[in-house]
Amino acid sequence: MSFTFAGRPVPFEPEQSVGAALIATGVLSWRRTRFGNRPRGLYCGIGVCQDCLITIDGRPNQRACLVPAADGMQVATQIGNGHAG
Repeated sequence: MSFTFAGRPVPFEPEQSVGAALIATGVLSWRRTRFGNRPRGLYCGIGVCQDCLITIDGRPNQRACLVPAADGMQVATQIGNGHAG
């Protein structure tokens, strides 16, 4: 089972979140802040901080720490709040 991030397959275990799968493959950052273009990734891991926002299947603002990974998902980097530019 795998999903795609930045054009490459990311394997995952059953019941693993998108954020956990990305961390397990060495991807530590998948969002850039709107102001300052600073990298963000998994911080709290429980859906509170929103640092792990990511675009999944074209829908921005998904919390990578809460969304279960699914086979064939298209996951993409998000800039800011996902609605800019």
